[in-house]
Amino acid sequence: MDKRFSTFEDELERNGRLVYTNVGVSMMPLLREGRDIMVIERRDISQLRRYDAVMFRRPGVRGRGAYVLHRILRMNKDGSYWIVGDNCTSGETVKAEDVLGVLTSVNRGGKIIGVNDFGYKAYVALWCAPYPLRFFILRLRRFCKRAMNSIKYRVFKK
Repeated sequence: MDKRFSTFEDELERNGRLVYTNVGVSMMPLLREGRDIMVIERRDISQLRRYDAVMFRRPGVRGRGAYVLHRILRMNKDGSYWIVGDNCTSGETVKAEDVLGVLTSVNRGGKIIGVNDFGYKAYVALWCAPYPLRFFILRLRRFCKRAMNSIKYRVFKK
């Protein structure tokens, strides 16, 4: 393997943390694609809690694993986690051994937002904790967006 490149697992093993910018929109509004820098740290699985945003490797995506950062919404009796992105309406079950690390802070334009900051905790309480309400809000938003696009298309079609 080329020594110039390392996996996220290598980086977490070597330094205990990974500093990286996100790709994708599944964790909006917390993380903005390509603009925010996230800090992921290794953590003992026994220390994970509900509402922690964890990085895991989803196996078998396009022939290789994909790294995903989503939030724990439920801890299952078998030791696995039910995980959902903040901008998602569906989740997935992840085994504890597939969790690589946990989000500890976000750097947004030079301002550090830690997971223990009041603003972050308020965000989790208002957006992440009431998941069924969020599900309804996101579905309604997508419906309205499609309806508006359809109207715009019909009006400005000429």
